[in-house]
Amino acid sequence: GPVSFMRGADASAGTIKSGGATRRAAKMVVLDVDHPDIEEFIETKVSEEEKIRVLRDAGFDMDLGGKDITSVQYQNANNSVRVSDEFMRAVENGDEFGLRARTNGEVIESLDAKRLFRKMSEAAWACADPGIQYDDTINDWHTNPETGRITASNPCSEYMSLDNSSCNLASLNLLKFLQDDGSFAAEKFSKAVQLIITAMDISICFADFPTEAIGDTTRDYRQLGIGFANLGALLMATGLPYDSDGGRALAASITSLMTGAAYKRSAELAGVVGPYKGFSRNAAAHARVMRKHAAATDSVRSVSTLDGDVLRLASHMWDEGNAIGAKNGWRNAQASVLAPTGTIGFMMDCDTTAIEPDFSLVKFKKRVGGGSMQIVNLTIPRALKKLGYT
Repeated sequence: GPVSFMRGADASAGTIKSGGATRRAAKMVVLDVDHPDIEEFIETKVSEEEKIRVLRDAGFDMDLGGKDITSVQYQNANNSVRVSDEFMRAVENGDEFGLRARTNGEVIESLDAKRLFRKMSEAAWACADPGIQYDDTINDWHTNPETGRITASNPCSEYMSLDNSSCNLASLNLLKFLQDDGSFAAEKFSKAVQLIITAMDISICFADFPTEAIGDTTRDYRQLGIGFANLGALLMATGLPYDSDGGRALAASITSLMTGAAYKRSAELAGVVGPYKGFSRNAAAHARVMRKHAAATDSVRSVSTLDGDVLRLASHMWDEGNAIGAKNGWRNAQASVLAPTGTIGFMMDCDTTAIEPDFSLVKFKKRVGGGSMQIVNLTIPRALKKLGYT
């Protein structure tokens, strides 16, 4: 089964270091929820993580890069289960769910869907894997279904697209757009997005790719991934709780503005240099997804003038961009993602990564090969001042 092959792939990935200092190999392993080996897949990392705890307590060097950690398997990949709407309905209703043979699709075993879902949850609580990818939802927002389905993701699970494709990423530091009067510089943010998305599209022409197939798909579909980081710090600096209606409204408005501005520029680029090569066969589907984005923007409920100003500009971007796209098409099959920014966030002077809240005000990041670095959240004084502390 697939788990046995995962061992070999894991060992190969263990020989690779990305960047040489703080990053290991990046690999995503995805298994469909109806695969006969799904329970074994879910349990793989749980048992190995338990080994780490036992060996560490016995005095073995189990730190990142430690000499004894190599004896533990499945440490060089993220695992995710690909779940369907059918499975999630079975979980809700407490029904049985069928596991299917890979060769002919026949149901060869049935199990309690709710029990399987709980097993996933407990495994994720114990070792942070597996993640969950919602297959039907992902493909419903797919701009290129006529070319092929989306079956998996990149290692951090933010990029979902065609097999043998790639996505050039870039991120903006949101805190840099918070003005002294407490407002968010929506116009500046929109212009920055459009400038960077233009540069990112140009970069595809000069990029090297690991395989010929990946290079061909990327040049034909020109997927891009502009995103942002430091959302947690932005919310701290504005005095908004991360788990609040105001926090969610601001995050949704900024995300919509970013994606709308990126696709608007993509449509403008298509009018100058043409749409991506695979656009014609996917034109109707791409336009449908753009309309879904616009409708989702209209459903966001504004809470304050802070998010309201951003939301109004986002709606304008979608209306204008979709009108241009209806005429020109789009230059890029995909324009935005929200990557973890776990490493580049340091270079960007971010206190929090991607969309995450800060789990600790003082953190220590272990380096591959030994050593660590201290990371202190520098937004705290600004946040306390906003809340009225002196």
